[in-house]
Amino acid sequence: MTFSQKIKQPIFWPNLAKIAIPFFVILVLISLFMNSWHAIFEGDFNTVSKINFEQGKWKAFFTIKLLASTFYGGYVTAKNMK
Repeated sequence: MTFSQKIKQPIFWPNLAKIAIPFFVILVLISLFMNSWHAIFEGDFNTVSKINFEQGKWKAFFTIKLLASTFYGGYVTAKNMK
């Protein structure tokens, strides 16, 4: 079965969401810890916000993770469908 046939099946999209959403959350948490772990452990969330989200940084921060999560979820879902 081709990928285009798999995405037409109704079960594809809920399965993609079940994989992509937790993966997105994990990616966000890992990225936050990697970028500003010291500020997080100090409880300085203003610095965390400044490092990751201010001046339009939030767009790139979330867009990359959303695309990666969707791609990963689609790949795993399509791979596991028969």
